[in-house]
Amino acid sequence: EVQLVESGGGLVQAGGSLRLSCVASGSPYSYLHIGWFRQAPGKGREGIACINDEDGRIVYAESMKGRVTISKDNFKGSVSLQMDHLEPSDTAVYYCAGEGAWAPLVHHIDGTEASGYQLDAWGRGTQVTVSS
Repeated sequence: EVQLVESGGGLVQAGGSLRLSCVASGSPYSYLHIGWFRQAPGKGREGIACINDEDGRIVYAESMKGRVTISKDNFKGSVSLQMDHLEPSDTAVYYCAGEGAWAPLVHHIDGTEASGYQLDAWGRGTQVTVSS
């Protein structure tokens, strides 16, 4: 069973930066692709970015494009999300998700998922609060 744990959230002033980390364990797959999402109070879940565990391909959603960088550290077995120029509207719970198949993860990230496909695993989330 895949388990994901996020860390790195916290309180930051507008214009500041945070670096989130996602560590996965227990994956039965040869490759576990990781995506980052967020959910603000009263809003639906929104994709941010994902990275292919096999070849490093990256997809960024429009939500935070240009202000975030996703990367993976094969030695640590983690995927990071560097977030810069944060705004109060970025306040949300940020989640990482793991999926053995690349295409469904991309569809979830870019908002084109319409088949009801459920991703393999989700972390519990980490709170990011941006003050004005």
